[in-house]
Amino acid sequence: MNAADQIAGVAPWHGGVFRQRYLRYGLVLLFVSSFGSLALGAEPPVASDDPSGAVSEMPPIGLVRVSLPISGNVDRQIQASIEELLARWRRDRSDQARPILVLEFRGTDEAASATSQFERALSLARFLSGEQLAQVRTIAHLNGPIRGHAVLPVLACEEIMAHPESRLGRAGESEPFIDDTLRGVYREIALRRSSIPVPVVLGMLDASLVVYRLRVLGGATYALEDQVEQVKQQETVSEVDRIVPPGEMAEFSGSQLRLEFGFASHLVRDRAQLAAALRVVPQALIEDPTLGQGRRPIRVDVTGKIQAETISWLERSLRDQIQSQEANFVCVVIDSPGGSPADSLRLASYLASLDSGKIRTVAFVPNQARADAALIALACDELVMSDRAVLGGPGASRIQAGQLADIQVPVQQIAESKQRSWSLMMAMIDPSLEIKRYRHQELNFYRYFSEQEHAQQEDAGRWQAEGVLPTGNGLRGHLAAEAGLTVALAETFNDFANFYQLESQLTAVRPNWAHRLIEFLAAPEVAGALLFIGWFALMFELMSPGVGVPGFLASVCFLLFFWSSILHGTAGWLEVMLFVAGIVFILVEIFVLPGFGAFGIGGGLMVVASLVLASQTFVWPQNPYEWSQVPDSLLVVAASGAGILASLVFARQVLTRTPLFRRVALETPDETQLEQRSYKESLVHFEHLLGKRGVTTTPLLPAGKAQFGDEIVDVISDGELVPIGSAIAVSEVHGNEVVVRTI
Repeated sequence: MNAADQIAGVAPWHGGVFRQRYLRYGLVLLFVSSFGSLALGAEPPVASDDPSGAVSEMPPIGLVRVSLPISGNVDRQIQASIEELLARWRRDRSDQARPILVLEFRGTDEAASATSQFERALSLARFLSGEQLAQVRTIAHLNGPIRGHAVLPVLACEEIMAHPESRLGRAGESEPFIDDTLRGVYREIALRRSSIPVPVVLGMLDASLVVYRLRVLGGATYALEDQVEQVKQQETVSEVDRIVPPGEMAEFSGSQLRLEFGFASHLVRDRAQLAAALRVVPQALIEDPTLGQGRRPIRVDVTGKIQAETISWLERSLRDQIQSQEANFVCVVIDSPGGSPADSLRLASYLASLDSGKIRTVAFVPNQARADAALIALACDELVMSDRAVLGGPGASRIQAGQLADIQVPVQQIAESKQRSWSLMMAMIDPSLEIKRYRHQELNFYRYFSEQEHAQQEDAGRWQAEGVLPTGNGLRGHLAAEAGLTVALAETFNDFANFYQLESQLTAVRPNWAHRLIEFLAAPEVAGALLFIGWFALMFELMSPGVGVPGFLASVCFLLFFWSSILHGTAGWLEVMLFVAGIVFILVEIFVLPGFGAFGIGGGLMVVASLVLASQTFVWPQNPYEWSQVPDSLLVVAASGAGILASLVFARQVLTRTPLFRRVALETPDETQLEQRSYKESLVHFEHLLGKRGVTTTPLLPAGKAQFGDEIVDVISDGELVPIGSAIAVSEVHGNEVVVRTI
């Protein structure tokens, strides 16, 4: 039997009280409703058979884990979970699509599996095979050893899908003896679903029974030892095989259940293969830990550029909230352009490490989860987007080719834990990675992955490429839904909350005042206002030295700008050093070395460069997102220039007219005052004193002072010493040099 038969085929069998004949059939037909828009309330979408790329809506599906052993109140918990699922399906669905219920039997300990309590197992089996689930397709997913009375609820399921190495049987292992009551119960449950013939089921229970397989026309019949002759009389038997020898309880591996006997419809090694067998997206098979327990939700918001401080705070807050509130539902609202692949991977790895059986993680992207922020969204169990939102593509981080190889390993681990395509996740941050749309030639459904991941598939030859998914600029909501990344589309958080039956006013875990202040100050408008005020105050200080208050205000504005930029992840010490050095060079040009202008021009360019770099995470834009951030950077530079210009205009036109300013600054002189000042500041001339007489006011040694009328001037004697109070006359005048003699 080839690999395709292992996945898709089911062996034929006959019906009857003690014998059943299997008839081969191909694929199990799904009850698929007509395609509708992927609005909120729809179930997880999968690619349709339509080559055009349309997306079909699949039936409601739920997964419930059956913990082994089945004892205590395990059966009641499982029943409550299923009843809640049924209530959701009735509330959310109006069509007649038949729901799918997967019960995952995961036996890790053979001894524990065999100790399931008969009453509890029977209660669960009767519920699963009862009228309440008559319209539900129940599937038992076997993973590990299933022994003891845990076999009963497996038999109560309509269909069995098994891991090749799982084991089913030895139902009576924990019973000291088998009576007719036990046989009757197992016969009853086996007949309700007929997934395994009654003789084989009894062979699992009672070691005293011998079971045979008889080859007849059209298939095989199973009978106990005392019924073989009866079958031979009724059918043409070509071969008789003993499959359960005396003294042994029947036990079959998953491979035997599928390949040898056809009791299992599919062999599946993990949930990804289980999803393929059911033709659903793997994310539809995420266990919901809130079933039967009520949701205890918490919300965290990932906004703005990704940076180490924010991610550390978010991770720490999540741990504290999950522990303090015993949360089982984590809602991650993402509106981020990315910014730090390493830190995004750190938060994504933490979210992926949360036990999906205890905590359900759901991401909601109303606007954008670009670049590495998409990794956080895809690390959650489920993803909901608005149709206008963008997932992946160019963002605030630019990853070099050498970094991609290091990132791929943790991305593959996250993708494996969440049953996602790792190459589709990598394409969110690597625009050069080509993602193709592949159709399985036999199962006729679609998946999306790269050529490398396609080559890694066990049945790679059965996948045929049919087009390319354009991921270079990110995926809008409808494309993400077509690729199977989302479970629904929701335009607002209220729609998202209604879909998951949450409070629409679910309060997010908020950062402290410092984080909120940083986000506020880092906004382009606020940053521009800070620089406008800073430059205005600085220029005012330079024009009015000694005041002090404008200089202090300018320092505060510049400090707030660079502090918020550094903590917001857009600036570092380089930008601060460029700014400070630029200011120093400008001051040197003004006050120390005026002239050619090298310091002034160079300092100005350094200041402009520091402001631009402090407003963005890149040096030169190279993708559409980075080009979209350029106007914000130019706004910062424009605000600085406007502050300088406004300060000059304000000082010239307004302040000079205010009485207060006149007390602390000199007035601009008028024309008359300018003429008087010019005359007073010109060279002194004393020709008018020639021949005049006066009196010395100081001794002339030989220089001193003398008074001529009301004017006292510096004079020099003609050679002799002249005492104070002597009469003198001006004999010569040379510019401002007055020569006198005694009379």
